[in-house]
Amino acid sequence: MRKQGSFARRCVITLSLILACASTIALPTPGSPLPQQTNPKEELLTLPGDIGRSGGRLVISLRAEPKTLNPLIAVDAPSREVIGAMQSDLVHINRATQLTEPALAKSWKISADGLQYTLTLRQGLRFSDGHPLDADDVLFTFRVYLDESVHAAQRDQLIVGGKPITVLKVDAQTLVFQFAKPDGVEERLFDGFAILPRHLLEKPYQEGKLGQLWTTSTPPSEWAGLGPFRLKEYVAGQKLVLERNPYYWKTDTKGNRLPYLDELVFLFVPSADAQVLRFQSGETDILSRLSAENFSVLGRQPRGYSMSDAGPGLEYNFLFFNLNDLGEKSSADLARKQKWFRDVRFRQAISAAVDREAIVRLVYQGRGAALWGPVTPGNRRWVNSSIPHSPRSLERAHALLKEAGFSWSAASNGESTLLDPEGRPIEFSILTSSSNADRTKMATLIQDDLKQLGMHAQVVPLEFRSLIDRVTQTKEYDACLLGLASFDADPTPDLNVWLSSGGTHLWNPSQSHPATPWEAEIDRLMEQQLSTPGYDRRKKLYDRVQEILAENQPMIFLASPDILVGAKNSIANLHPAVLEPYVLWNVEQLYFRSGAESAGR
Repeated sequence: MRKQGSFARRCVITLSLILACASTIALPTPGSPLPQQTNPKEELLTLPGDIGRSGGRLVISLRAEPKTLNPLIAVDAPSREVIGAMQSDLVHINRATQLTEPALAKSWKISADGLQYTLTLRQGLRFSDGHPLDADDVLFTFRVYLDESVHAAQRDQLIVGGKPITVLKVDAQTLVFQFAKPDGVEERLFDGFAILPRHLLEKPYQEGKLGQLWTTSTPPSEWAGLGPFRLKEYVAGQKLVLERNPYYWKTDTKGNRLPYLDELVFLFVPSADAQVLRFQSGETDILSRLSAENFSVLGRQPRGYSMSDAGPGLEYNFLFFNLNDLGEKSSADLARKQKWFRDVRFRQAISAAVDREAIVRLVYQGRGAALWGPVTPGNRRWVNSSIPHSPRSLERAHALLKEAGFSWSAASNGESTLLDPEGRPIEFSILTSSSNADRTKMATLIQDDLKQLGMHAQVVPLEFRSLIDRVTQTKEYDACLLGLASFDADPTPDLNVWLSSGGTHLWNPSQSHPATPWEAEIDRLMEQQLSTPGYDRRKKLYDRVQEILAENQPMIFLASPDILVGAKNSIANLHPAVLEPYVLWNVEQLYFRSGAESAGR
């Protein structure tokens, strides 16, 4: 996922050329008649691949409802998946090739010193409500992303060399992005920044209400994007329906405007087993994020559908503890537990006691990989292969706890109880998502592992929204088991996780100053790799980040699943990838073969 937060510094985007280079297109106010374009020519992008047929409704299930339709603040997977079908970026990373390709920007140039990027937009493009796109929308978009008060999830990527990027408008189709230092990510930076409609959002932005907009209850008439689909209907607790965007800017090689599908429907199905039943009954067409168990069950009796294993993805699952500085808001009980959690030896002991190989075997049925760091085997280019893959060792765990002042008391039933230095038993809860059966299984296995150390861990499954609110808002939790998935193999999309100021620096998010020296070192390394040219030099810096995480264990990395997918045989052009979104990355090219019936038709 892209997962970026904000630095605790004021940033200003330079817009000095806006007035000098005023747009030649007058943007109407919302609700006014759509204007006639002064230049009717559309510079559309032609996609290679099989020629499809138009029509049909594709139905896919989500385990949770999206929290928002606002790309600025979306961090949960359901929101990202839905928004991804409705938005577009300037430069795109092809999820199959993992290479960059033109998108809303038809071309770009990088200066010899690496400090200036000149992007040229396609002419004649329109948002899904028919309003034209030009450089003013891009200027507005990046002004919003850089505004600290907006708390955009991707903001950190736009801070290079400790300074925000500068965006200048040359003319209605040309923009210049200036950097304080060379950006090692180069044009990959522009993937994932949805271009926003200024005509709809500028006034709410000026009123400070942007974060409150584009909720799931937003009327379709108040929403606009540049993706292949646009908002049609949202039924709380049931489904979200998207319809074909008639102004979409891509065609096939015969000049047919994409997407092929008429509708894309997301059904909200709260459990993995219920998703399987819906798929087997034909109510849904594609089943993604499959558990290995359900993949095996479906693979034994395929009926009009096929199963696919794309190999290890970029998702990493982990256990983490509440290390937030809550001050007076902290309860006495949590404050006592945080003394344990903040001791690195306690976290290292937990890590030593966890049986990762058992997790891969029992949760993923072998279709996954054990992890000792955040970079999965599926990311061969960036993984630090020198990080030790230490086998489970209760002996090492005991030694670490003893060194930290913990002790054991024997019970009449022969089981021992771990006591802290004050003689109190070690008891804490582990939150996990009730809609994710794999993570619930992981938590249960860890519960058993820790029991062998004398710890009592209670697994508490919560509805996903409630879990995220506990972790990021109220901070009322002991420990939590979650997973994150990078949008790109490059480390930069994970800035918001590793920077101490990041909003998804989950164990202690949005710090004004690094709470520990090792977090400060990670900050320095991540900022340095962002502005360092050359893969080898950047890889060395990111290797060190992985080593620090392995040493300090703020996250106890567990396992990564393979990308498992089921799909009806009637669906064509489906090519599962290891980067999100796994199956909808080329949704504009998906179609139903001749004579095939789609779900819900």
